[in-house]
Amino acid sequence: MTPVLNTELDLAISRIIKAPRAAVWAAWADPRSFEQWWIPAPLTCKVMEMDLQPGGAFVTRMSENGQNFTPHLNACFLDIETERRIIFSNALTGGWRPAKQYYPTALTAIITFKDHPQGTDYAAHVMHKDAGDRGTHHEMGFADGWDTVIDQLAQQVESQQ
Repeated sequence: MTPVLNTELDLAISRIIKAPRAAVWAAWADPRSFEQWWIPAPLTCKVMEMDLQPGGAFVTRMSENGQNFTPHLNACFLDIETERRIIFSNALTGGWRPAKQYYPTALTAIITFKDHPQGTDYAAHVMHKDAGDRGTHHEMGFADGWDTVIDQLAQQVESQQ
């Protein structure tokens, strides 16, 4: 199933990354590689858990200016199709447990990887429970933040080609 973008509830961003789909997938699937691009620089990321399977935990922390790492994402992978799709939600934690809290809003993200003549068509479709949560995420800088991390991802994998 591929949900249709609901402009009242969802946010989306996409980009052509000039690298093979396998390379883009590898940057997602390897925690050390993932840490290099997942959070907009100059913040840094630490992967605490990344169990890339349905029900697996997906936990990251972030740090600014060398300060202590603080919570960033505590989520659960819902679906994984190697080199094609990753779906995760912060409304659940690893093992399908309901999240006690989530920041800033509950969301489900569908990340897709498709072959493109120039490399990989990378897309993120982020769904929210209501227009208020969508608005909060938008106002927090969804477009700039997600665009920045996709740029960082692209720079990382394109430099390896």
